Amino acid sequence: MADAVVTQDDCHPLFVETPDSVGFKKLRKRLVRQTRQALDDYGMVKPGSKWLVCMSGGKDSFGLLSVLLDLKWRGLLPVDLVAANLDQGQPGFPSHVLPEFFERYRIPYHIERRDTYSVVTSKIPESQTYCSLCSRLRRGHLYRVAREMGCDAIVLGHHRDDIVETFFLNLFHGGRLAAMPPKLLNEEGDLLVLRPLAYCAEQDLEKFSQAMEFPIIPCDLCGSQDGLQRQQVKAMLQEWERQAPGRSQVIFRALTNTRPAHLLDRSLFDFMNLTPSKELDEADGCNAVDAMLDAFRVP
Repeated sequence: MADAVVTQDDCHPLFVETPDSVGFKKLRKRLVRQTRQALDDYGMVKPGSKWLVCMSGGKDSFGLLSVLLDLKWRGLLPVDLVAANLDQGQPGFPSHVLPEFFERYRIPYHIERRDTYSVVTSKIPESQTYCSLCSRLRRGHLYRVAREMGCDAIVLGHHRDDIVETFFLNLFHGGRLAAMPPKLLNEEGDLLVLRPLAYCAEQDLEKFSQAMEFPIIPCDLCGSQDGLQRQQVKAMLQEWERQAPGRSQVIFRALTNTRPAHLLDRSLFDFMNLTPSKELDEADGCNAVDAMLDAFRVP
């Protein structure tokens, strides 16, 4: 961001010095529209709530915070927002970056400093991935902070591509059909986990981040490891998208359009008691076959 003084009142201070190009305006409008749609579709907003917006310092969390602030400034998001960062004690982590960003743009924030880095690196060999333990520790601290601050929800920056990647990770390595829901109740039942960027593409968030010149902080823990399963799935999906543009969106749409009766999960569908409700007489059967054939006839 440039260092000029923020003085305008017609938008949030974060957007005073954004690019004036048509392309950026369309991108910003698309992200706002998709986020608002996800908020509405999954009933995320309860007026008067307080949200803990989790900030890692990556492009996705910066994009999340920006879009939520944009909606709130327009009067379309009647909740209180608090940006929160968990400083995990990674060597060389620039702990000044996020506080300076929040203070510059008058964003309420909280920094929680917990040395989970040492815990993870002492428990997990370098040859294994840190993600599982790291995410559990991070989630536990964020839940605690949310409770201490009286928040109703923690808000995460996972986007459409994260959701699709998680689906394939569970499919290939977990043996289950599962992804990341846009709205989830935690196990204790006292906090919501929200993902307002569920409809947003990672490519759009990358372009948005570059245009906004966010002070991105790279991950020196999980993101520093090679050969992660998620990276492999991401590469696979990118190749599919290259071969057939729009495929990722089709896969995502499929996650919103399930057919339990066409799967094999007996806990979701009562196969045991599935029986015909009545027998078709001969005339009905002939009519059904004729209708099916008519549908496939070439005029």
